[in-house]
Amino acid sequence: MDISVDPAGSEPPYEQVKNQIEALIRNGDLAQGTRLPTVRGLAGDLGLATNTIARAYKELEADRLVRTEGRNGTFVLASRSQVDDEQARAAAETFARAARRAGLSRSEAGRLLDEAW
Repeated sequence: MDISVDPAGSEPPYEQVKNQIEALIRNGDLAQGTRLPTVRGLAGDLGLATNTIARAYKELEADRLVRTEGRNGTFVLASRSQVDDEQARAAAETFARAARRAGLSRSEAGRLLDEAW
C-alpha cells in the first residue's frame, strides 16, 4: 500500500491517510477482504503517531469502508462497486426526499436530475 503524508500539507495527516486509503478502495486497488497494515505498523512506516492512524481507520470504519476486528486487524469491507452503489443510493434517497418536500412531481424531479446529469 503506497501512502505518503505531506507534513506541510493543508489537510491534517489523519485525513491524508484516510483519503488515500479511500481512493485505493474506490479505485479497486484494495479489494474487499484485504487486510490493512496494523495501526502501529503504518504509523511507524509513515513516521506518525498511532493515534493519527487510528483516527483515519476509525473514520474509514464510520464510512463503512473498513471493518476492525480487534486484534485480528482491519479489513476492507466493501468493494469499489458496493461503495459507489451505496453512495449513489443514499444520494438518490436524499434527492427524492428533498423533491417531495419541495412538492415536485416525479417527472419534475426527473427533469432536474436529467439537467444535472
